[in-house]
Amino acid sequence: MRERLDRAWRVIGTGISFATFGVGGLFLRMFVIPPMQWFIRDDQRRQRCVRRVVQCSFAAFVELMRRLGVITCEIRGRERLQRDGLLILANHPTLIDVVLLVSLLPNADCVVKSAVARNPFMRGPVRAAGYVANDDGAGLVEDCIRAVRAGGSLVIFPEGTRTRTGEPIKLQRGAANIAVRGRLDITPVRITCAPPTLRKGEKWYRVPPTRAHLVIDVQEDLPIAPFLNGTEGLEPSAGGEALAARRLTEHLANYFEGEPPRAGT
Repeated sequence: MRERLDRAWRVIGTGISFATFGVGGLFLRMFVIPPMQWFIRDDQRRQRCVRRVVQCSFAAFVELMRRLGVITCEIRGRERLQRDGLLILANHPTLIDVVLLVSLLPNADCVVKSAVARNPFMRGPVRAAGYVANDDGAGLVEDCIRAVRAGGSLVIFPEGTRTRTGEPIKLQRGAANIAVRGRLDITPVRITCAPPTLRKGEKWYRVPPTRAHLVIDVQEDLPIAPFLNGTEGLEPSAGGEALAARRLTEHLANYFEGEPPRAGT
């Protein structure tokens, strides 16, 4: 009986959390972000202020879920995120991964869908935060590289969507292309959730039998140089960068599945 009541409460708590998230997002878009756009004229300062507001809002959401008993969280290696200019690549087991990561980053940059960037309700906040628009074409890679070099901490999930239950991790090559073409080291983050919850195709009210425990494990930087060995002398048309990106994508897939192999193999 106690277990059934606990599970029922976590369904209610999850509903309260997501409803609060929606209302809070609307409040920010209407009453918090516009004054910052009007009164902070310097673009870089405005971006940092908006991103800081987003971080605090996401941190409040995570704390709400924790206090309602929906989840517990454990952060490992948090100090590695307190730097500027990071390319952060993470696996994607749950719906709230991006919220958890951004809640830890004072200057987080994100890739948003072009439709969101053009949406009349979202266009202002997205522009104010300086997020990268996910338009098609090679320009996206260059925009991401510039964002990292400008000091933002760019968060990317190379899978492109949440991990499908029972299937091996499959990565798209876009994140690897950013690292290779920009010669950017990677800050890898392994995210685990036990028991699993908020997975791909899973309804929010399908809560697990016990409270979900999420671990955000920020690991040591992964140097890009070993993956470029043997490709530096090749022209892009000869496949140098493509070969390096393929090596890196394969390595990352193994990395997020389990213990990483030796770099460059």
